[in-house]
Amino acid sequence: MKQWTGISEFVAVAEQQSFTKAAKLLGMSVAQVSRNIAELEATLAIKLLYRSTRSVSLTEEGKLYLQHCRHLVSSLEEANRTLANLSATPRGLIKLTAPVYYGETHIAPLLHQFLLQYPDTELEVHLTNDKLDLVQGGYDLAIRLGTLEDSSLIARKLTHRTQYIVASPQYLRQHGTPYQLSDLTKQQCLTGTVGFWRLMQDGKLISYRPQGRLVCNSGVALRDAALQGLGLVQLPDYYVADYLTNGSLHSVLDAFRQPDEGIWALYPQNRHLSAKVRRLVDFLAAQLNH
Repeated sequence: MKQWTGISEFVAVAEQQSFTKAAKLLGMSVAQVSRNIAELEATLAIKLLYRSTRSVSLTEEGKLYLQHCRHLVSSLEEANRTLANLSATPRGLIKLTAPVYYGETHIAPLLHQFLLQYPDTELEVHLTNDKLDLVQGGYDLAIRLGTLEDSSLIARKLTHRTQYIVASPQYLRQHGTPYQLSDLTKQQCLTGTVGFWRLMQDGKLISYRPQGRLVCNSGVALRDAALQGLGLVQLPDYYVADYLTNGSLHSVLDAFRQPDEGIWALYPQNRHLSAKVRRLVDFLAAQLNH
């Protein structure tokens, strides 16, 4: 690592325009800073600085070299911070938001485990189906479902979800089981406020607008309506998996099911994640993929 000798000192002196200030910044003696820069100049066989009793200035070669060295020092500092975060114990407050139902049933229990595992952490959790502004709201993290909108946020996929079209056995006995998308015109369909279902047709993702007697912004309420035999509904697996297993609901039109969608952790762009947020994201990803 001999080639690194003097680079941090050179950048500090160039930016501070003083050996004394640079030495104080680096926690070194002025003499050591001067020796290391002199060794760097000797290695390069190029003079980087003009020195006088009152001032320090850069040579033309020094100005060019400084442009590259700043990036080197910045990258080295970033690498050091990353390693420090890897070994750091997470501590402090983490503010996050998640959708209401998925947050209650899947995220909150894991957050409680995280608090038990890392006693120096605190959590402030806001469950809402609104897409909050993370930067403006001071949030460290958001859990988002499905297709992401373009944004300046950094996203990490935690797991995925599967969308099912389901109905109760009694409804299917009464109204018949649909096998083609055209069969939906004869069915009662239960929809959310989005107003359409995403389906695959001829290898393409389409938005199908079903018709029915009930529109509701609650997945729990729509699931209950389906259980009571009011119609077909499209819902993610975390609403219906248990009911598919016990036979209370049946999945239909599986051949037209859309590809699985991501479940994401989003956080504002930073040069690096803090240890507490990085550890929480890793923890959620590991637990959700058990």
